[in-house]
Amino acid sequence: MNHKASALPLSPASLASTPDLATQARERTGQWLMIAGGVLLGTIGVFVEEAGQHPLVTVWFRCAFGALALVAWCLATGRGRELLLRHQAKSRWVACATGVFMVLNWALFFAAIPRTSIAVATVIFHVQPIWVIVFGALFLREAVSPVQWMATLAALAGLVLTTGLLDGIPVGTADGGAYLAGVLMCLGGSFCYAAVTLLASRAPAPISPFALALWQCLVGAVLLAWAPLAFGWPHTAAAWAWLTGLGVLHTGLAYVILFAGMARLALGHIAVLQFVYPLTAVLVDWAVYGRTLSPVQLGGVVLMATALWTIRRPAKTLVTAKPA
Repeated sequence: MNHKASALPLSPASLASTPDLATQARERTGQWLMIAGGVLLGTIGVFVEEAGQHPLVTVWFRCAFGALALVAWCLATGRGRELLLRHQAKSRWVACATGVFMVLNWALFFAAIPRTSIAVATVIFHVQPIWVIVFGALFLREAVSPVQWMATLAALAGLVLTTGLLDGIPVGTADGGAYLAGVLMCLGGSFCYAAVTLLASRAPAPISPFALALWQCLVGAVLLAWAPLAFGWPHTAAAWAWLTGLGVLHTGLAYVILFAGMARLALGHIAVLQFVYPLTAVLVDWAVYGRTLSPVQLGGVVLMATALWTIRRPAKTLVTAKPA
């Protein structure tokens, strides 16, 4: 008599459930990574305000320390060759061009924060998907559905409400002229970020998010190397600490976390979780500086969020350049 215990065969249902459980676990991990990255990015405004430096100096520090952090992470994980873009001369030009637009984007965003507020600047900045839709339709002949056009108009209406210009300049912000200039800077920054997205989507060969982020930081570090010499280096240890955190935490760590989360999620989930960033910025602005949005502005934020959630890219999905 054979006393060996025979292995029970797995049922088809068991075999089918194993990958499902693995997929669910992968998605949960991706969701938490996206949330963590969004919360971290939502604190950028505090670092910018507390550092108290000229916007171009702040951008240079973010690029320089961000590049160092990204290089260290890529080398530690054995992805160094990925950054070279060998045999991709045209892709290198695209990476450099997106770097120029990203530097402009950050400079305008950082300059807008003290003129408006962290909450207002961040929310207005996130209107950039509208420009991607419009520019894609006008210059790239991409199809846009009637629903997308309606959502775009709704988002623009929400943008007008969010600026706060309809109910007067919010309390605790700069004078009217400076505030309006800050709003225009946010819009300019969102244009630049839309250009980054469109350029990245047109690269002749795929560029990994890590390589694109690093090239952008390197371009910024080179282009703005003169800024600390012209506007002065930080004079306090605290300012150096805030600026270092802006590069290492908000450019190195945050991007690594977000890219890891995106790799585990479908595009629909990514779109929803990207709202964690502006929501965190609104809450941080209130918790740290006591600045709140008016009811009209909050209504605009809700309208914008709903419209941007409705907007979907047709057939071809644009490459995500990277988070702000």
